[in-house]
Amino acid sequence: MIRLLLVDDQSLICQGLQAVLDQESDLEVVGAAANGEAAIAQVATLQPDVVLMDIRMPVMTGIEATRLIVEQFPNVKVLVLSTFDDDRDIAQAMRAGAKGYLLKDMPASELIEAIRLVHRGYYQMAPGLMEKLLTNVPDNSSEQQNITEEVKQLPSRERDVLSLIGQGCTNREIATQLNLTEGTVKTYVTHLLNRLVLRNRSQLAIYANSISASLTPREPR
Repeated sequence: MIRLLLVDDQSLICQGLQAVLDQESDLEVVGAAANGEAAIAQVATLQPDVVLMDIRMPVMTGIEATRLIVEQFPNVKVLVLSTFDDDRDIAQAMRAGAKGYLLKDMPASELIEAIRLVHRGYYQMAPGLMEKLLTNVPDNSSEQQNITEEVKQLPSRERDVLSLIGQGCTNREIATQLNLTEGTVKTYVTHLLNRLVLRNRSQLAIYANSISASLTPREPR
């Protein structure tokens, strides 16, 4: 059973979500909160598995609540469910530790599946949001600086693989250049997708090109 906490300042949203989610045999809504501060108190008391978090709320925003929940309750996963697809909201939510960012107009069946996947440890993003985020972050913004620092924290071999993906290399070409097996390269690609909250190789390439100055490409041998 996946225990859920709903966080939204509009009670009708919470009621509607609960009506949909309670129909699933493996989902249980254990509580609701109207702002981030109340959400933190509810998490401490109810110990949910997944929190469905709105972003723009009074008292404390969903972004700040997400940051504190992730810090204080590392086993609890936060999945943002927002009306807004603002670049800044997405960037801040993911940096705060959210496991995904979805929009409220998505089909109920897709939301239910996303909850299950997040509970299992996967990241979930609404279609187009990651591409929108990566292609619209200004070069000198604080978000870009944070991305640069994030890349610097990657193991050196993963940075090498990411750089070569940005150059359009296939797994076989990367394996040849780095003296690795294709299987090992695939493992590195999977690690990168999970670390950087990306969904596929195309997004990795976009990401690599957006922070190319932070990477040290290897010359082909």
